[in-house]
Order: sequence, then structure tokens, then C-alpha cells
Amino acid sequence: MSKIHLITSPQERDYWLVELVQCYEIYKDFVNQKTINPDTGRYWFTHKIVRRSFMVIRNALPDMFHYLYNPRIPKSTNGLESFFGHLKGHLNVHRGLSYQHKRQFIQWYLYFKNQRSGFL
Repeated sequence: MSKIHLITSPQERDYWLVELVQCYEIYKDFVNQKTINPDTGRYWFTHKIVRRSFMVIRNALPDMFHYLYNPRIPKSTNGLESFFGHLKGHLNVHRGLSYQHKRQFIQWYLYFKNQRSGFL
């Protein structure tokens, strides 16, 4: 997983996908291992977090590499997270605002940010 951010071409993506499939084939018994409650017969996955992580990646694969074909799509959400972090910081300065005033604050914040960045 640590190599995802290094992928810059469809060929590198394909190599990474092959490694992902090989890794799954090696560890699939571990990932799919279940623990069964003998009294109720119910089961759960023993390594729940590992399985969930793999399933999230597997389900995200169809949408994970759009940035390779469209240069306007960023590779990661770091910029977006930073933007919302700044917005939350500015909003926390005014933490006594009512819900309606918070909405208006956010609308004006986005308006001025778009003015400054030249999107409008």
C-alpha cells in the first residue's frame, strides 16, 4: 500500500495491481480467517481490520486511478483536507455563531477563496 502515492503511469498501476493480487493470494487464508462462536454458531472475521482495509482498497479500485488520465484530478486528498482544516480553524474562531450564521460564514469563505484563486 505504501507504493500507491508513487504511481504516475498506467504501467506502474498495472505492476502495482499485480503485486496486490499476489499479496492477496499469499495472505487470503489469513484475511478470510473466521472465528466461530460454538454456542451460537455465529462467526466474525478474526482479523477484522486487515480484512476491512483490503476490502476498502478492492472496492475503490475502479475509481482509484482517474488522476492518471486527467491532470486536473489530484493524486491525493491532502489539498482538500488542508483546505477544510483551514476552514474549520477560521470557523472555530467564531464558535458562538448560530447555525444560520455558520452557513453564511462558510458561503462567504468559499466565495472569497474562489475570488482569490481565480475560479470565478
